Amino acid sequence: MQLTGPEILRRMQIKNKNNPDAKPDIIIKPFNEKCLGSNSYDLHLGNLLKIYRKTLPRGMNPIIPYCPGKMYSMRDWFNNYDSYLDFIARPWEFDIRNPQYILDPCDTTSHETIDIEIPKNGGILSPMIGYLGHTVEYTETYNLFPYIDGKSSVGRNFILNHHTAGRGDDGFCGQWTLEIRTLYPTVVYPNMRIAQIYYEEFTGERKPYNQNTTSHYNGQMGPTPAAIIPIENIKQKQR
Repeated sequence: MQLTGPEILRRMQIKNKNNPDAKPDIIIKPFNEKCLGSNSYDLHLGNLLKIYRKTLPRGMNPIIPYCPGKMYSMRDWFNNYDSYLDFIARPWEFDIRNPQYILDPCDTTSHETIDIEIPKNGGILSPMIGYLGHTVEYTETYNLFPYIDGKSSVGRNFILNHHTAGRGDDGFCGQWTLEIRTLYPTVVYPNMRIAQIYYEEFTGERKPYNQNTTSHYNGQMGPTPAAIIPIENIKQKQR
């Protein structure tokens, strides 16, 4: 059962003696009641992005500072003219389908990152690049199932803010990492509304995320790269 906006606010104001330090079931910092919706709370985009170093074509700018009224071209994606000429001569080397940009989920070298600050006046993201972003808001959730999804207006600008990873856990504490992709070159701004957080009640015995020794992301702040996905020896039944 999904919580309404007023119920979210109520659960933020009531201390629960069964939680750590008798905290409320829902904590959102910073909190602005204007961002409280019918059954969700709006979250904002932080000013820091990360990209995986291996996925950035050489000589390419990962973000373009936005100047309203300026006429842009492909040249603006490159940090020097020689790199742009290289792109013109060998476009296949800059195609993200090229296996040279391979990511290995089980290898730490795939998760080396480059930090990017979104300019105060906005930055243009490339459809060629996947960005790790984060919410401004820090949240804690107890006895509820939290999850985030895109706002309608964000979706209608063809900004994808998570790849299957919009689901949280009972006991999760931290900022939310966003996996951002755009369909077109698209401007994003620090502190723009980027997502909505929802809360659902659940049944069954609890297994809080913050008490799970195998959890990877509890307490995360800022955009957090992927943890290594283990390869496990699981015996499969023969047919």
